[in-house]
Amino acid sequence: MELWLWLVVVGQLLLATVALVDKYVVTSDTIVLRPFTYTFWISILSSGTVIVYLFSWIPIPIDGLAIPSFTNIQPLSLMVFALAITTGYAFFTALLSMFTALKTADASDVVPVIGGLNALFTFGLSYFFLGTILTDNFFTGFVLLVIGTILVSTFRLSWHNILSVVHAGLMFAIHYVCFKALINETNFDTAFFWSRAAIVAIALSMLLIPYYYEKVMVRTRAAKKRDGAFLLGNKFLGGLASILLLKAIEFGDVSLVNALGGLQYLILLGFSACCGRYIAKDWGENVSYRDIVQKGIAIPLIVLGFFFLFIDV
Repeated sequence: MELWLWLVVVGQLLLATVALVDKYVVTSDTIVLRPFTYTFWISILSSGTVIVYLFSWIPIPIDGLAIPSFTNIQPLSLMVFALAITTGYAFFTALLSMFTALKTADASDVVPVIGGLNALFTFGLSYFFLGTILTDNFFTGFVLLVIGTILVSTFRLSWHNILSVVHAGLMFAIHYVCFKALINETNFDTAFFWSRAAIVAIALSMLLIPYYYEKVMVRTRAAKKRDGAFLLGNKFLGGLASILLLKAIEFGDVSLVNALGGLQYLILLGFSACCGRYIAKDWGENVSYRDIVQKGIAIPLIVLGFFFLFIDV
């Protein structure tokens, strides 16, 4: 197996682990963090990624690649401000909707549907607003993603959860499309810095609303050291997964790396089938025969949809 493929497999395994830990954090009775508070602190911790700017002096021996630098950050214009705020708000609300769905539904149901909807919405928004050219196999991938998503959402999710995952998929798509628009408007260093700043600003603005302030403060004060360890550890795993996938893109084909994003869903399906019955109380995976059959049909369709959507053959 080639190096880039190993990197993709490990990266998607880490992302599947992140999804399961997210599910555990917002569901477990032993952890006091709940969807809104968890979203708040995940968003605040996003500011930590700008630390990489401090190491811009370190050269990367690869043409076209460099560590982001503070010197490349352009001042805010009205357009950059609007795109950054939209990017930050979309990210915050997408996380909140995803964690809300995870609280009462299986990770192996929620994550694939959000991923499929995110891909569809991203392609649609990119086509209309960024002029992205659709692949020859777009229609095939579109149909497979829609069928797989309907099979999961219709038979596996409540109406409340369906609304949550649709909203999460749409808002993640808006986040990524606006981030791409930010890059087109300025450069990557500027887009990344101001979008992270906007995410933190949106999270902090929630504290201006007394109801949310009280919710965050009460949950945070009641949190234990183990809760913080889950939060920081999961954020670290997500960051490591992102690095591995970026390195995979460096060594391999970007279309193949994107297409293999469906591996995460197969890993979640495997976890549900093999381990769900032993830890269902903590992780909330439904593992009856009917559950496994439904997931076993729907999730591979979503994976195939990803493959056709991102591969132009």
